[in-house]
Order: sequence, then structure tokens, then C-alpha cells
Amino acid sequence: MAKKNKKVFVLDTNVLLHDYTCIYSFQNNDVVIPITVLEELDKFKKGNDLINFHAREFTRELDKLSGDHLFNGGVSLGEKKGKLSIETGKNFSDMARESFPEDTSDHRILAIAEYLHIHRTNDKVIFISKDINLRVKAKSIGILSQDYESDKVQNIEEIYKGIQTCEGGDDEVIAKMYTTQDGIPVSEFSFKEKPKANEYFILKGNNSSALAHYDPNTELINRVLKQKVYGIDPRNAEQTFALDALLRDEIQLVSLTGKAGTGKTLLALAAAIQQRKRYTQIFLARPIVPLSNRDIGFLPGDVKEKISPYMQPLFDNLSVIKNKFSGSSKEFLKIEEMLKTEKLIITPLAYIRGRSLSKVFFIVDEAQNLTPHEVKTIITRAGDGTKMIFTGDIEQIDSPYLDRTSNGLSYLTDKMLGQEIFAHVNLIKGERSYLADLASNLL
Repeated sequence: MAKKNKKVFVLDTNVLLHDYTCIYSFQNNDVVIPITVLEELDKFKKGNDLINFHAREFTRELDKLSGDHLFNGGVSLGEKKGKLSIETGKNFSDMARESFPEDTSDHRILAIAEYLHIHRTNDKVIFISKDINLRVKAKSIGILSQDYESDKVQNIEEIYKGIQTCEGGDDEVIAKMYTTQDGIPVSEFSFKEKPKANEYFILKGNNSSALAHYDPNTELINRVLKQKVYGIDPRNAEQTFALDALLRDEIQLVSLTGKAGTGKTLLALAAAIQQRKRYTQIFLARPIVPLSNRDIGFLPGDVKEKISPYMQPLFDNLSVIKNKFSGSSKEFLKIEEMLKTEKLIITPLAYIRGRSLSKVFFIVDEAQNLTPHEVKTIITRAGDGTKMIFTGDIEQIDSPYLDRTSNGLSYLTDKMLGQEIFAHVNLIKGERSYLADLASNLL
């Protein structure tokens, strides 16, 4: 009897749409694509959304791998990798047919996974899906099933917050921060461990306190000053830190997390407008994730009218800034001019594809609804002089196939930790109103 040491991973459609390079993530084990998955991918190939891009890219990758060869027996995925094969349609066992009588794509994929489970007795067959319900169905008929884990954040409860509160600090050292502009060597502070690059601190002594930032290039602790930015005043220490990161030239990538109403998008937009002369354009974009799994095609009107409801929160943030000034002020008129000349563009994220991202201040709102691969795709298109900001709330995810550990915003924060050009700030206190803050905490 052959030794049971090889694993066979059967992939669901949503895994390929989540990460079209996922077939290379299973080490030396074999990967099987059910023929039904290819049929489903075919439906996603047309369109301008990121999900359509992923469908097209996987199809190209599959074609490149196969070349002139047939998939009979599998095609090698590369050195020290397993084989990739396509499995054609299969009939359910009597038990599975009784359990799932309806003929759906999901059930046809399960039928193939069940067939491999029954016939490849020397291998460990595992069904991989981002669909929780389908994984449960697979387990109910005896098939091992797992989520796609390769891009998940392992210790989400310990994910970096970007801010430390340090009690019992030396009053003399803190006092020096108010008299020197050059910063104070980190060695003069009694931190438990060396600060992370661009980490922020709330320093508290017995009789003094200060807000501070660690500069990884100079290894100095610098005092952070409260700054008013295009009519917007930071209302707490977290917002002060966020604006500091948004305004620092040397920080090219910023992630801002926090619940609704903490000011993430508003601060990013105000900082962008404040620094408008440094950039050729300001992009404020967000992914379109229709609620209740209904496509925007259900909405009436042309394309512009369909996407308008999804973009309205971004225009609301811009209105908050505009309302800080009178309609005849130069600040108000400047924003109107920037919109008219497309110096400032508010748009769905998919519509950014193909644009040049050199010397751009690029804000991606609701980034928790992006996959890790989508975030990577966006960042790797940054040209010289571009600054990228990702904002979102990892507790409010609209995509059915993402969670706190697998979304792109958590992944970005986890993987970029410690890089000299990256800063992260987690905002906690809501500033919309007492009512909004109370509802966010209690409901």
C-alpha cells in the first residue's frame, strides 16, 4: 500500500478570484481545478472591476502553464511544486445526491471533490473555499475543507496599532522635548523594546506629557505638534498622529484603521488638499461592494448614476471640508477648481486602472474590502513621488469572502510593519457625535 503523504487541494472559484496566483501556494502538493470552476470564471472575464481582472489573469496563467500540453496526468507548477490538473464533471454519490438535490455550480464542484476523495485513497484530498457555507457542506459529506490561509494575518488580536501610551516617564526628558527641535535619542527613554519605524507615543510623566514620533532614520524621538489642515483640526491624540503621518514627506505609505466616525477619510482628504502643490493629482477611490450581494446592474440609470450612491460618502467628506469656508473664499473656490480640472478625482477604484500613478496622492477608502492581492496590485503601480493612503475598518467588511484576518488592510499593516517608509495609526475615538459614538460601541 502506497504511503499517504501527498495532499490534493481542490480549489473553489472564489479562491482564484481572491488570489489568481494561489495555485503556487501549496508547496509540493497537487492542485485540482474542477471544470465547473472554469465555467464560472468565464462569467467573470468581462468587466472593469478587480474581480474581472483576476479572472482574466488566471485564465492567462492557465494557458501559459499548459502551452501545447494536455492536462492529462497534470502539468508541473514548477521546481519543488506539485502538479496542476483539471477534473471534469462527476456524479454525486447516493448520499450526496440525497443531501444536495439541486443542480448548482457549488454542488457540481462538491461532486468533483467527493469523487477525488473516494478515488484517490492514497492522497489526502482537501477542498479549499472562501465560502463558509460550502465548506460546511463539504465537511457534512466527509470531505476535509479549509479556508485559503496563505495570506491571512495569524495573530489578528496582536496586530500593530501604531500608538503606545507610556506611563511613568521621566519628566526631565519629556520637558527637553519642548526645548529642542532636533529630537532626543531613543536611548534616553526607558522603552521596554526598541520602537517600530514611525511608531507614535503618548508620553506621560508625573507632571508632564507629550505626543511623540520615532524617526527610524535618525533614531530620535521627536515631539508631534497639533496641526490644523485645510480647516480641519485634530480632536484627539490619534488624529494628531494620523495627520503627522499624512504630512511627512518621507512616509510614502500610510494605513489608517478605526471604526466609522473616527475621521480616517476626512483627515486623509484634508491632508491631500493641503499638500496639493506637491502632487499632479489627488485620487480618492473606493471599491464597489454591492450590499446584499446585488450587483450594481440592479440599480437604475447609466453608469454614473449607478455608482453615485457608492461614492456619496466620499463627497460627504469633501463637503465637510468645503463647509469650513465661505462660498466665496479662496479655499472653497480652490476645491471647486480642483474638481473641475480633475486635479482632485473621486471615483470607484476599478476606474483608476491604467492611469499613471506618478506624483499622485492616492487615498483608497474602505480598503478592508480588498483582498491582499488587490492591495499589492495597487501599491506596486506607485511611481516616483506618489504617496498612498489606505483607510478602513476591519470590523466592518462587506465582502462575503473576507474577514478580519484575510482582508487586504490587515495584511498590509502586518506585512509592512517596520518599514521606514510606512506608518500605521489605529483611531479609536469617534468624533462625529456622542450619539454616533455610542451607537458604534453598543449596537
